[in-house]
Amino acid sequence: MRFSFTDEQLMLRDSVEGFLSEHSDSPAVRAAMASNSGIDERLWEKICTDMYWQAILVPEEFGGLGLGLLEVVIVLEQMGRFLTPAPLAAGTQSALALRTVVDQPLAKTMLDDLARGQLVAFAHTAARPHWDGQGVEIVATEVPSGWTLQGEARFIASGNSADALLVVAQIDNKLGLFRVAANQAGVAFSRMPTMDQTRPMGLLQLSGVAVNDEDCLATDWGQHLEAVLDLSRIMVGAEQVGCAQASLDQSVSYVSERVQFGRTIASYQAIKHKAADMMLKVESARSLLYYAACVGDETLKATAPSADLREAAAMLASSAGDAAFFCAGTGIQLHGGVGITEEYDIQLYFKRARSMEAYLGRPDEQREVLAAMLLDGDDCHAA
Repeated sequence: MRFSFTDEQLMLRDSVEGFLSEHSDSPAVRAAMASNSGIDERLWEKICTDMYWQAILVPEEFGGLGLGLLEVVIVLEQMGRFLTPAPLAAGTQSALALRTVVDQPLAKTMLDDLARGQLVAFAHTAARPHWDGQGVEIVATEVPSGWTLQGEARFIASGNSADALLVVAQIDNKLGLFRVAANQAGVAFSRMPTMDQTRPMGLLQLSGVAVNDEDCLATDWGQHLEAVLDLSRIMVGAEQVGCAQASLDQSVSYVSERVQFGRTIASYQAIKHKAADMMLKVESARSLLYYAACVGDETLKATAPSADLREAAAMLASSAGDAAFFCAGTGIQLHGGVGITEEYDIQLYFKRARSMEAYLGRPDEQREVLAAMLLDGDDCHAA
């Protein structure tokens, strides 16, 4: 696969970088961290009205831009680089889920709501210990008036700021998809305490929540969940690559200014080796990111099998997770003792890297997925 950005994609990347450098600097990120939601709500409103990034994956017939996963990746890579406190990934994840049931009238309405800036979050697992369908702990029970939902979902990417939720629930041996309003009776929606304060996560607890038949989008949705999660892993990988790049940039900037024994420490060979190792990690992960995004777009167009998406997402998740953590951790070492203090932003990237490393599956778990795929495809093994 020979890859290069189109002129339009290059313009998108440059516009995103320019916008975020102006509106998502360190003071803005730290102010959002101290807020109740963890989100810069003024920035999110500006993104929705001026930049329209929330509509990238929404089809044009529902008011969206009708673009692809690669465009989303371009935006999210820069958002990871600036630690942008805006819930774009949460809404995009919901858009991916809704596109699988686009024949439903409610899905069309919700896609239109997403394009207009309403935040719809995806609640799919309690992550104990699985992120896939095995981790779904919310149970849907059919009743004469519709359904009742009971259970808990954690690590919801919007924090506690969503207007509505797409909830995955067990229905006997299947998985259903439901719409639940955040302010509905029986819904307890709160922000989870996590290591990374720049990317809030939500906790959803449902206690006998009544849902009518119109809010049930699917009763046999399990076959779509894995694809949505793989596409989500690609989006997480984009943020991780941006995090790794920023860690490298900040570290190089610091060692180029820090003077020891009459010379900048950047002039020492050991420091150069560290920076070179960081750059290698970043570029390797970025190459896998763009490849995985292309495979994701082919999957959305139904021109690539799900196995290709699973493989590409696992390769990216294992590489990008390691790259972000390595670069942020090495960056703290290059900063010396001050690197972990509140004064320097490198510690924020370290917390982001550690937190996102485990989200949707750790790098070592993704390597196990790849190993299993390789073994399953071995002719000798199959025989």
